[in-house]
Order: sequence, then C-alpha cells, then structure tokens
Amino acid sequence: MELKDAVAVVTGANRGLGRHLAVQLVERGAKVYAAARRPQSVDVTGAIPVRLDVTDEESIRAAVGIASDATLLVNNAGISTGTPLIVSDLEAVRLEMETNFFGPLAVTRAFAPVIEGNGGGAVFNVLSVLSWWHPAGVGAYAAAKAAAWAQTNAVREELAPRGIAVSALHVGLMDTDMAAGIPAEKADPADVAAQILHGIANGLPEILADETTRNVKQSLATTLNPA
Repeated sequence: MELKDAVAVVTGANRGLGRHLAVQLVERGAKVYAAARRPQSVDVTGAIPVRLDVTDEESIRAAVGIASDATLLVNNAGISTGTPLIVSDLEAVRLEMETNFFGPLAVTRAFAPVIEGNGGGAVFNVLSVLSWWHPAGVGAYAAAKAAAWAQTNAVREELAPRGIAVSALHVGLMDTDMAAGIPAEKADPADVAAQILHGIANGLPEILADETTRNVKQSLATTLNPA
C-alpha cells in the first residue's frame, strides 16, 4: 500500500506507539485522523484530532462520519490492567476483552465499508507477544490478545475479496506509559512504528518487532510441530 496520500485513522494516537505512528504517517505524506477518547490530548502536528472510544458504538459511528475518506485503519488503542483470570473480578476481565478484542472488531466492522468504498486499503492491528505466551498474572490481557490474533486471521480472509489487506504487529515490552513500571529491556516505539509502516507499505501479513517475539513465535511452531 502506498502511504503517501493515504488517509489513515489511528486509534489511541494521543500517546505511545499510536502517537509515533501518527507522526510518521504525517511525515510520509498521509492524511491522518488521530483518534483518542479525549481528542484534546492529541498533539500531533498536521493530524486531525477525532474523538473515538473503541468501547462506544456512538463515538465509532461519529468518527466514521468524519473520516469518510479513510483508506487505512490502525487499531492501536488498548489497555493492560494486570488482571489474572481466576482470582480477579470478572468485570476487569470483561473490560480487557471489550477494549482489546471487541473494540478493534467494532472499529474494523465500521470502517471496512468506508475503506472498500474508497477503493480498498488496509487494516492493521496492534497485538502482542502475549498473543502466544500467556503468563498467569496478565491472563486477561493475554487471552484478549490471543483472541485478537484469531480475529486478525479470520478478518484477513473475509476482507481480502473486498480489496482490504489485514496485518498485525506482535511485540514485547515497549518504552511507553503502559510498560513504565516494568524494569526490563524495552523496544523503542519509534522503531516499532517504522517497522509497522514498512510492513503496511510492503503488504506483510505479520510483523515480529523484536527478538523476544521472534523467539516465542519460533517456540510456538516447534511446540505445534515437534521433530
């Protein structure tokens, strides 16, 4: 997909990876709708702030009306609450699923006809190494990202005949607010954003952004196909 003159909607564009994506898309010549629950928190020069809460159908419909020329959707918005599956409040588990699985699905369903009507384009989902690796302490997040991986694969097949490519990022810790309290090596979100845009431009179905993710994906393949 040619990113120059593309029209992109980036959810969660007010900080972290989403902000880097919005900045780099503008730098590449794209028109960018920088979506966030609080659009006043968006500070990306050249981008158009748009209110969009992925758990609020009314705000999604309103965003579709504003970004009616979209050709690229980046589902970046998400949360991580550190919620295990058994001992935690079930509402916290539901919140992770609503935000990290049903949210991107709702936004994709709303924008797919728009992108198709504008001649086709792409949908990109920001996932995680935890799509494949499921630590108990973040069981709700891992379960939601695993489900979002399945969603990505199924939606890719469903939207291909409509001229919409679907791809995803898998990455470990990034140096963003979400991982600020975790003392570990972290990927540079600016570098990850550059990898994402390279992948979209070249039609890659999957981007493994760091060594940890590549190792986990390889171990998954080994587990499923033992020698």
